[in-house]
Amino acid sequence: MNNTIEYRGYLGSVEFSEADALFYGQVMGIRALISYEGENAHDLVTDFHGAVDDYLALCAAEGIEPERACQGSFNIRISPELHRQAMITAAARQMSLNSFVEQSIAQAVLANG
Repeated sequence: MNNTIEYRGYLGSVEFSEADALFYGQVMGIRALISYEGENAHDLVTDFHGAVDDYLALCAAEGIEPERACQGSFNIRISPELHRQAMITAAARQMSLNSFVEQSIAQAVLANG
């Protein structure tokens, strides 16, 4: 089972509340809180699409740029020792730290793909 849905470049989570017999989720990777729900998968997807469309319409009406997730840049926090070791390893491979981190993440993602 896939626990995400996608629409117009936005990725949403898919959760289920047994107590409420309800599917629900929220758009991931942006600060704005965009949530949706449905009694079945079809209703969940329909509400997700509507929530994203409403968000984009609101941004347009207010003249603001909608947030976008996964633009290719993010900050991470790691221990100073791990940071140091990553920098040393990247240098030993004649890579930038950024390239080393990108390659490491790609390998981890593909290994779990």
